[in-house]
Amino acid sequence: MTILLIIIAFFVLLVIFTGLVTVNQGYVAVTTIFGKYSRILGPGLNFKIPFIELVHRRISIQNRSVELEFQAVTQDQANVYFKAMLLYSVLNQSEDVVKNVAFKFVDDRNFMQALIRTIEGTIRSFVATKKQAEILGLRTEIILEVKKHLDDTLESWGYHMIDIQLNDITFDEEIIKSMARVVASNNLKAAAENEGQALLITKTKSAEADGNAIKISALAEKEAAMQRGQGIALFRQEVARGMAQAAQEMTVANLDASYLLFSMWTEAIKHFAETGKGNVMFLDGSTNGMENTMKQMMAMMKLGEPTVAEKKK
Repeated sequence: MTILLIIIAFFVLLVIFTGLVTVNQGYVAVTTIFGKYSRILGPGLNFKIPFIELVHRRISIQNRSVELEFQAVTQDQANVYFKAMLLYSVLNQSEDVVKNVAFKFVDDRNFMQALIRTIEGTIRSFVATKKQAEILGLRTEIILEVKKHLDDTLESWGYHMIDIQLNDITFDEEIIKSMARVVASNNLKAAAENEGQALLITKTKSAEADGNAIKISALAEKEAAMQRGQGIALFRQEVARGMAQAAQEMTVANLDASYLLFSMWTEAIKHFAETGKGNVMFLDGSTNGMENTMKQMMAMMKLGEPTVAEKKK
């Protein structure tokens, strides 16, 4: 009896321990009875029917990520290589969603294969309608295109896509080199255009400055000419006034006007000699030359005097 009781106790303990199931935090367990869905076990210690109720699958309800690498061809037959990161999770912890996740695919490997192929197909279809030069600027559009087509599909599988990122977009080495040359040539073109614009501005400003300088110089020359003309006119007025006064004084003193002319002639010759600065001047210094000069000057002075007939009248 003692041995029988020990055996029964051992069997009972075995049944109890066999029925205990531990589910880690962040997971749920799906059980089946004779191959049919039974229930969901939450995180912690759970009890199932020993030997009959089996744990079919443990499903993570945490966020999960997967890295993707694939190739696509553009409209102009250029190969594009993508590296992407997908962040997804189970839609929620409701019974229907968990059942869908547990039984939609045989295992996680088949689910990941379907997920990756769906994303690749969506991106390849989109890239096939674009040209090589457009791809780098369409990163956001590609992500939106994937989300638009993938959200409904993932929800039908019991999952939700949180985010997708295109971490790297590259081309074949030859295409990258040609793109670099295009960028370099565009930069050289832009630099040449900027240098041309700068040179044009410099030339324009220089021409404007030269024009303003010429205009200012012309105005200054005009003003100087006016001042010189006014100075010469004033000088002539003063000379005429002095000569008239001198002639009047000589008349009052009963002196011959030829003396005044002789004095002016000698002063002129003296001035020529002092200010000539080495220039050669030819003057007739003979007595006949002086007489001729005096006669001419006397004639010039008598031009303004009234004739004898005019005096008689």
